[in-house]
Amino acid sequence: MLIHKKHLTALGSVLMLFLATFTSTSGAAAASTASQELCGPGSATTFHRADFPKKPKVTNMWFPLKPGMQYTTTGTVKTATETTKRTVVHTVTGLTKVVDGVKTLVMWDRDYSDGELAESELAFFAQTRKGDVWLFGEYPEEFENGKFVGAPSTFISGLDKAKAGIAMKAKPRISGPHYIQAYAPEVDFLDCGDVIKKDQQVRVSTGNYKNVLVVDEYNPLEPASAGHQRKFYAPGTGLVKVTAVGGAEQETMDLVKIRKLSTDQLRQVNRQALMIDKHAYSVSKSVYAKTPRAEVAAPGDADDD
Repeated sequence: MLIHKKHLTALGSVLMLFLATFTSTSGAAAASTASQELCGPGSATTFHRADFPKKPKVTNMWFPLKPGMQYTTTGTVKTATETTKRTVVHTVTGLTKVVDGVKTLVMWDRDYSDGELAESELAFFAQTRKGDVWLFGEYPEEFENGKFVGAPSTFISGLDKAKAGIAMKAKPRISGPHYIQAYAPEVDFLDCGDVIKKDQQVRVSTGNYKNVLVVDEYNPLEPASAGHQRKFYAPGTGLVKVTAVGGAEQETMDLVKIRKLSTDQLRQVNRQALMIDKHAYSVSKSVYAKTPRAEVAAPGDADDD
């Protein structure tokens, strides 16, 4: 479950342009280093398809994705002039999709602003054999006044210079290098993660969680005024709380409901998610349409290799 800011400010775009100009005039070796360490020294990630099992499953204790599980988070987004109520329903579907040569699990998020659907997103995750969870792309459909208006923030690893990143490490470490959660320059997307606390205690309506991990998330191409998000992950559950640090937009979210869908409910979710996947081929012809179709997971896909 990812809840993040996706928009790059004008200053961020200028910094991106500066970075591209600098690297292009500093030699091939420097360009390679700068393009990889976007979240600071040591943040470069190495992606190998062979690291991922043929049968996808995500069992990371901080980021478990079990098909049929549904999590609802609620909260507010405050600016200097208004407060908006936000609700996000995160559903782990029973679908898989091959992205950048890796079979991923499909997450379906529905994001509501003051009770009205603002975004319906498919996101694609896979876990390495060592336990790192990677984000391989997102297809976020946007809505205004109940009507579909497009999916301009779509990115897919391996296409249009987009690269998968680490959503959650197998062994999160305080004071370790920051890490790239995903990078898609064509849609101005860059998320960085930094583990800042462990063994915390968090109380929300779904329970009193102990041994909570806290990750600071930010976009280094944005100005300091954009602020950071703090995400709280409980072992065995995943995301339980989101807070804001700085920034003109203050967002706070709490996990308020955990639900295990019935077989029939999961089947219905799969049908709806497959309809979104199908629609994406006509909406994002230059990117999403280049991927294989999502499909219902084959029996045994959750088993070990």
